[in-house]
Amino acid sequence: MAEFELHIDGMHCGSCVKRVTQALAATEGVEVKEVNIGSARLSSSQAPAPIDAAVAALAKAGYSAHLQV
Repeated sequence: MAEFELHIDGMHCGSCVKRVTQALAATEGVEVKEVNIGSARLSSSQAPAPIDAAVAALAKAGYSAHLQV
């Protein structure tokens, strides 16, 4: 399983964490490991990992995100 972390802009409270968690959990091929304010640690058994799908799901939920390097 490949793990990756996203930096997420616009999060500021527990409701944001819940909303981000729900958006990512609904993304096919993504397993949510941990969500904190400003970041999410994810894993996927797909190769390549569906990073673009996770970023798109967050954009639909109202958050901008990019891969943490």
